[in-house]
Amino acid sequence: MAYVIVDTCTKDNLCVEACPVDCIHPKQDEPDYEAAVQLFVDPEACIDCGACIPVCPTNSIFILEELPADKADFAGKNAAYYGK
Repeated sequence: MAYVIVDTCTKDNLCVEACPVDCIHPKQDEPDYEAAVQLFVDPEACIDCGACIPVCPTNSIFILEELPADKADFAGKNAAYYGK
């Protein structure tokens, strides 16, 4: 996994728009969008391009290796969203 989204995500969808490989979900038109508390990065589809980081207004996206210790569980939460 290259990037992880954490709980400060406000679902502004700028990262979804910036992602060239469609690896951030749920999108606004997906059934589980309203119920989701944040967006998630698919750990297998992410190509480590970094396009999502500069557009995130809440600084909620981290490189896995730079994920703060108090947010470490979000790596698993992102993967679990995709059943991985």
